[in-house]
Amino acid sequence: MVTIKKIAEETGVSIAAVSKALNHQPGIGAEKAEYIRKVAREMKYFPNAAARTLKTNRSNNIGIVYQNRLAHEYFSQVLEAIRAGAEAKGYDITFLSGSEDSGMSYYEHAMRRQCDGVIIAQGIYSQKELQALAESDLPIVAIDQQFPGRTAVVNDNVGSTREIVEYLAGLGHRRIAVIHGEDGDVTKMRLAGFFRACADLDIEVPPEYIIPARFQEPEDSGLATRKLLAMANRPTCILYPDDIAYLGGLTELEKQGVKIPEDMSCFGYDGIRLAGLLRPSLATYRQNAEELGRRAAEELISAIEYPQYYVPQIITVKGNVQPGGTVRKIEDREAQ
Repeated sequence: MVTIKKIAEETGVSIAAVSKALNHQPGIGAEKAEYIRKVAREMKYFPNAAARTLKTNRSNNIGIVYQNRLAHEYFSQVLEAIRAGAEAKGYDITFLSGSEDSGMSYYEHAMRRQCDGVIIAQGIYSQKELQALAESDLPIVAIDQQFPGRTAVVNDNVGSTREIVEYLAGLGHRRIAVIHGEDGDVTKMRLAGFFRACADLDIEVPPEYIIPARFQEPEDSGLATRKLLAMANRPTCILYPDDIAYLGGLTELEKQGVKIPEDMSCFGYDGIRLAGLLRPSLATYRQNAEELGRRAAEELISAIEYPQYYVPQIITVKGNVQPGGTVRKIEDREAQ
C-alpha cells in the first residue's frame, strides 16, 4: 500500500510537505507541489477518505442542490465548472435531492452524505425547503439566489437587461415586450434592469407587454407570443426568458407567417450553442456559466477551510450581448 511516507521517500521531501501538496494547502511552492502530486499519481496513491475525515474533521465532499435541469447546456456548464474547481482543490461533489424525491430535507441529505458545505446551484425552489439549509451551520454558497449572511455568486441580472435594452434602442426599437420566467430573484432583478433602462431612455412600456411564463418551457413562450401578436400595437421586439423558450416563440411566429427579423425581432438569454446554430442565428445575452461555477466552488471551499476569517459576499459575474440575425435595425417611423 502506497503511503504518504513512501511518497516522501520517493520525492526526497518531508511528510509534512507531501501532505500539504496532496491537500492543496499553502506553505509549499506550486512547482514542487505539482511534482509531488505527479509522483503520487504514478505510484497509484489513493488517500484513505475515512482517515482523512478523522484527521481534518472534513470529508472533502461538497453537496450540490439542483432541480432536474442537468441536461440543459447552461446548467451543465455551471456544474462542470463546479466539478473542475472542486476537483482542483481535492474535493468530490454529491448531488442532493430534496424532500419530495428522497423523503428527507436538503440539510438531512447533506448530513447523511457528510458534506462539508453545499452549493445551491440552480433553481426555482420553494423557499421554505431551502430556508432550513440556508440557516443551518453548514457553509453555503448560492448561485443566482441570495440568502441573508450567505455568499451568492450571481449573474448581472440587472445590468444584463439594461445592456439588452440599450442595444435594441440603439437599433431603433421603442416597442419592446418581455416574456419572463417564474417569480424569483432572477426574474425580479431582470425586470428591474429592464424597467430602469426603459425609463432612462424614455421608452414607454405598456403593462400588456410584460407576460409571465416559465423558464425552459417553449410552450409557455409560444402562448405568450400569440398574445403579443394579437395586439393592435404589436411590439417590434420580443425578449424571451432563455434561448430554449425562444423555440416556442419561433414556432408560433412561423405558424402565423411572421418573418424574423423582417416582421418581428427576437432576443434570447443564456447564449448556449444552439443560439448560433439556428437560422437566423439568435441574438442573445451570453451568461458566463464557467465563471459562475468556478467562483462558487472557490468561495465554498474558502468558507469550509478558513471559517475563522471568511466573510460572505455578493459576487456579480458579467456576461455580454451576443448579436444575431433575429434583430434588425428599424427606421424612426416604424418605432412610433
